[in-house]
Amino acid sequence: MNLEEFSTDRTDLALPSTLASVDRLEQEAETYAAKHGFNEDDAANIAMAVREATVNAVLHGNSYSSEKQVRASFESDNKTITIRIQDEGTGFNAAVLPDPLLPENILRSSGRGVFLMRALMDEVHFRQLSPGTELTLIKRRATEQTPA
Repeated sequence: MNLEEFSTDRTDLALPSTLASVDRLEQEAETYAAKHGFNEDDAANIAMAVREATVNAVLHGNSYSSEKQVRASFESDNKTITIRIQDEGTGFNAAVLPDPLLPENILRSSGRGVFLMRALMDEVHFRQLSPGTELTLIKRRATEQTPA
């Protein structure tokens, strides 16, 4: 597929704070990434990162509150896909998250979502809102990635 065929495209969704919304956004991310020229592996990685971000928004941010929503936006241009996941919770400080690779955290049943998102995406950014947190996930197309 010729990258010049792409232009900026955006999709916005607002969903309830449920596990069904987690599944829906994961599928939406994979479909959106594939539609916008990302290969199967990258689309699956993007979808997994979105799943982790949405679980955090629903569970930790909104505490499954039926009164709160998770908002998502998917945007793609010729170079990147940018996905924003926003909750309506109290927010958190990503800089103080425990390292999941430390011996005392290895056997914990949670705490690896942000670590996984950072491994799968090229950029992960957090922004405190009032209320809530917005998480931005960015993946560059393979031709745009810089060598490690």
